[in-house]
Amino acid sequence: MAAVLLARLCRGTLGLRGTPGLRAACPPLAAAPPLLLRRPAAPPGPCSFSAAELVRAAPAPLQPYLRLMRLHQPAGTWLLYLPCTWSIGLAAAPGCLPDWRMLSLFGVGAVLMRGAGCTINDMWDRDYDRQVARTASRPLAAGDISTFQSLVFLGGQLSLALCVLLCLNYYSIILGAASLSLVITYPLMKRVTYWPQLVLGLTFNWGALLGWSAIRGSCEWSVCLPLYFAGVMWTLVYDTIYAHQDKRDDIMIGVKSTALQFKEDTKQWLSGFSLAMLLSLCVAGMNCNQTFPYYSAVAAVGAHLAHQIYTLDIDKPEDCWKKFASNRTVGILLFIGIVLGNLWKQKDLKNVEEPSENR
Repeated sequence: MAAVLLARLCRGTLGLRGTPGLRAACPPLAAAPPLLLRRPAAPPGPCSFSAAELVRAAPAPLQPYLRLMRLHQPAGTWLLYLPCTWSIGLAAAPGCLPDWRMLSLFGVGAVLMRGAGCTINDMWDRDYDRQVARTASRPLAAGDISTFQSLVFLGGQLSLALCVLLCLNYYSIILGAASLSLVITYPLMKRVTYWPQLVLGLTFNWGALLGWSAIRGSCEWSVCLPLYFAGVMWTLVYDTIYAHQDKRDDIMIGVKSTALQFKEDTKQWLSGFSLAMLLSLCVAGMNCNQTFPYYSAVAAVGAHLAHQIYTLDIDKPEDCWKKFASNRTVGILLFIGIVLGNLWKQKDLKNVEEPSENR
């Protein structure tokens, strides 16, 4: 019935026969798709929030600066921040949670110093970045901002980072300032050595020293050095995996990395670094009287690293990125183990005190 009415309307039987525009607007009946076959409109997707979405939502003039400090790729910030949390957690008094104020302060510092490090890196590497597909869109390489603008932005980030550092004790201020030479020189290492990932490890894990001194007033080297060494080994694992993404471009432009040094022996090297990391974590734990939850977390870290290395395909950049990014889970697992292990200490202390009181 509806089809008949539609046909009459298009033929103008309702007194509109002389209106050419209407006749033109009415398609032939055979051309109209059946109503029952029309696809319903897709429901709106769920609202998502991520660092990348935050950057895209920012004002356009601000976006190149946010991308310059890699705010849209927070994996590196986590990897800089997590060794700080380990150290702060280990330095907490037995039975106590880590100092949330220090965790927050170091979180802000990690965002700023990672941003400063990326800015320095891009200033050094802007000519190289233009030749690599993955990095050609970076703000400096793409010409979105100038070198002078980057330098001014770097000064702003370092000034804010200094404000964070000045909130710590004098020992920690001096210790933190000492890391700046590593931050500045790391980007140059890929030009002179196949081990730039080692220098990155020395830089990225400085927080393993700084976190303890911020809580205790100075470093307890029997704990801090093994923890720092474990962090360096961890960086050699994840950044070697990361470097395999760009190895073909690196060969063409003459940039060095552990990925090019290890080649097909990469998994054996990564296994050795992982074992050294786990042993160092055990030494650090023994020297600060850690408990069962801590060593359980170390075992979980070992299992995660073993799975990473076993399933890694060094010739697939997307798999390398996936494995690299998963290392945030490694760091969080260890931090949870440190917190629970420290809370467990209070239980052990109570078990020791109760028999002595019953004598």
